[in-house]
Amino acid sequence: MRTESVDILILGSGGAGLFAALHAYDQNPSLDILVVTKGLLGKSGCTRMVQGGFNVVLDPRDSIERHFTDTLKGGRYINDQELAWALVKDAPETINELETRVGCFFDRREDGTIHQKAFAGQSFDRTVHRGDLTGIEIMERLRDQVLGRGIHVLEEHRAVELVTEEDRVVGALVLDIRRGEFVGISARATLLATGGGPTMYKIAAPSLEKSEDGLALAYRAGALMRDMEMVQFHPTGLLAGAGRVTGSVLEEGLRGAGGYLFNARGERYMVHYDKEHLERATRDVVARAGYMEIMNGRHGPQGGVFIDVSHLGAAFVRKTFPGMVQRVKDIGCDLATGPVEVSPTAHFHMGGVAIDAAGHSSLLGLYVAGEDAGGVHGANRLGGNGVAESTIYGRRVGDALGREAMDLSLTITSEAEWERRAVHHTRFWRRGQGGNPAHLLLELKGLMWDRCGLVRREADLIACQESLEELEARVEHLSVGGDREYNLRWGDALNVESLITVSQMIVRSALVRTESRGSHYREDYPHEDHAHWLKTVYVQQSSESKTMQTMTRDIAFTRHIPEELKEVVNDVVPR
Repeated sequence: MRTESVDILILGSGGAGLFAALHAYDQNPSLDILVVTKGLLGKSGCTRMVQGGFNVVLDPRDSIERHFTDTLKGGRYINDQELAWALVKDAPETINELETRVGCFFDRREDGTIHQKAFAGQSFDRTVHRGDLTGIEIMERLRDQVLGRGIHVLEEHRAVELVTEEDRVVGALVLDIRRGEFVGISARATLLATGGGPTMYKIAAPSLEKSEDGLALAYRAGALMRDMEMVQFHPTGLLAGAGRVTGSVLEEGLRGAGGYLFNARGERYMVHYDKEHLERATRDVVARAGYMEIMNGRHGPQGGVFIDVSHLGAAFVRKTFPGMVQRVKDIGCDLATGPVEVSPTAHFHMGGVAIDAAGHSSLLGLYVAGEDAGGVHGANRLGGNGVAESTIYGRRVGDALGREAMDLSLTITSEAEWERRAVHHTRFWRRGQGGNPAHLLLELKGLMWDRCGLVRREADLIACQESLEELEARVEHLSVGGDREYNLRWGDALNVESLITVSQMIVRSALVRTESRGSHYREDYPHEDHAHWLKTVYVQQSSESKTMQTMTRDIAFTRHIPEELKEVVNDVVPR
């Protein structure tokens, strides 16, 4: 057992984690900062996979208020308005810093201004991008900046437990994947920025190492969670049989540029679901439309629908979307000249740890940023607001850490306590023959897709809840063997344990919300119910019984009451 003590422990190395490290360091270069990443620095995680871009108000014809209104409308008005306002307000400054301090290059128009393209659900074309592979540009430059400052990084290490003492997080137990050994890290302040990644679904887009670890860690530590029922399915996930590329996203800019969606009959089906916006409707609407077409038998040979951009011209498509063209070419199709079969794919989790605008959670010493946090997006995230959230809140939380970390005491956990905690996570090694975690994971993915996916019903959710309890019990009978170094089966066991925990929060929250709103569609309650459900669903583990508790709170309209809600919401109540 190795042990370390630091001022700031950052779990995760995506846009949120790395930007937080930079800002904390720049606030106070004397701070001892440690970044722990499950993969390789700058090469893993979901920020690197961002294709579309970053929403920001730059054009004088646009406005912060307009971006804010679009974000609330997309989230169906259950966003935390203070978090959403911070997102849109800080976006211009963040883009400026990414270009002038971090070193990113974004596409520009002929007049030298930053190019902004169309994305769904927005009243103005405000998505900044680097071709159709924006995330790579951002992550490469952030990585360079972190290395240039000499910030300590542990690659291929995964957090398995947050350590608490009297409702305060004082560090984390981390597994060194390369050596199969544990590291106990005591910290004044801990940032959770592991990224979400709802890979508990049969078809899913996030990077392969994602297993919602951060959300499971926070819940088990006792943090307050919110909006866990809100899982976004991207409308156009690539279909490639049993290949690993299945589920990977064909970016929203294809539809923003004028791409069409067809069913197997050749019908442009969005006319039946949103006559006004068609393919440029919000992701929840378009994904659910595709799912309904598939479920009603109007699907192609792989069980999907079709996206077609060939009418835009092959030369335009190849120039504008080179990354997407190459991705489709890898499975033997040509995006530039014909339709490609796609399916809704689990993409993003709007739910997460409840935070304030500086990233404070309900637990002292635990800060959260990026997809591990909930509240910014409400019931549905607009395309282009995801990488914006990661980087903007990375900056905000990094500033808070730089100011506050040294005001928190450093509690050193004893080696005996670290050893005691490690025993639980090695329990899979103490068994002979047992279940294979990969098989359990496949069962989980099928269960969540069928029972708690794009369309939900009470009977299915209850059955899913019962099945999840059975799967949770079976985790205790999993077995791993072989060497401890780079043991993928051990990793699978830890992954499925996290995913089951988060799945239980999703299902429990989905049962509580008896309406349809944004990405949460209840077939037995098919309409939005503003009179009763302008509420947030919260989840928290009971400190005494360790059972899952749910509660609801009314949404606080602290800045804006949308016109369509004025009959049920009387006044703006400042926070």
